[in-house]
Amino acid sequence: MEIALVVVVVLALAVAAVLVLRGRGTRPSGRASDATRIAAADRSAKAAVRSDGLGAKVRALLSGKTPGDDEWTRLEDLLVRADVGSQAATRIVKDVRERFRPDADPGRLLAEEIVALLGPNGTLDLSSDRLAVVMMVGVNGSGKTTTIGKLAALLAKQGRRVSLAGSDTFRAAASEQLDVWAKRAGAHLVAQERGADPGAVAFDAVQSANARGADVLIVDTAGRLHTRTPLMDELRKVKRVLEKAAGRVDEVLLVLDATTGQNGLAQAVAFAEAVEVTGVVLTKLDGTAKGGIVLAVRDRLGVPVKLIGTGEGLEDLEPFSARAFADGIVGG
Repeated sequence: MEIALVVVVVLALAVAAVLVLRGRGTRPSGRASDATRIAAADRSAKAAVRSDGLGAKVRALLSGKTPGDDEWTRLEDLLVRADVGSQAATRIVKDVRERFRPDADPGRLLAEEIVALLGPNGTLDLSSDRLAVVMMVGVNGSGKTTTIGKLAALLAKQGRRVSLAGSDTFRAAASEQLDVWAKRAGAHLVAQERGADPGAVAFDAVQSANARGADVLIVDTAGRLHTRTPLMDELRKVKRVLEKAAGRVDEVLLVLDATTGQNGLAQAVAFAEAVEVTGVVLTKLDGTAKGGIVLAVRDRLGVPVKLIGTGEGLEDLEPFSARAFADGIVGG
């Protein structure tokens, strides 16, 4: 009898233990619940930041009144602080001021002037009857190599056969990083050991791409500080080699970090003078990076934004939309 009772008790305890374990497997723990609450709070905080964006500040400054010189000066200051640049900010404020009426939505007016400044949406201009060559330039840390991988994947998705050239032979692990992206995008990579001549790598890549029947060759380049004269000389040389080997360079894309601030304008000017930049790829354009520097670059150089990077995924590269960008930078 006692033995039977012990068995019953043991079985009951065992069943209870199983039920507890199952409950742990199906119910979120307190820690997971905390993580969920933290994530929700983070989203709310970001939403609060957006609701207090540039558009909200502009409306608070100008709505329902006839602004004077002080208000227009403060609007210009708001734009400068958003990395729009003093020259572009002055131009935008002048145009908004000319169109302003007390019953108008100043945020909408501002967005429309930003669209006008940016001009038509830029598109990639790639040859379809020979090997198209895209040369990527930009300082280290701008997201250049990642962008190359995304662009290769985007072009491959469009049915193009893509080759990559690792002409950044200065930075340690540059070719290894590019190799990872090449495999992810299904592209062929031509690279040499660190310290090899970048122009020689570019030349070999053109020959290899033609031999493989590739449609597009994307060339990575070194990205040391844009103030380094030897780097700019090197970039000019790589471009000359590509032009001689392939006939022409279809696109020279400057990869620009959206968070870079006014230093981005100095970068754009230096690269444009060295290799005649044809377009900008704006990277790291997420919920916290507005990328107002693009307006300064566009105003100063007349170079269109052609692509934007919105994340770290292989498919996080999109054609640039001036309207969507204006709505994003104005916000609120």
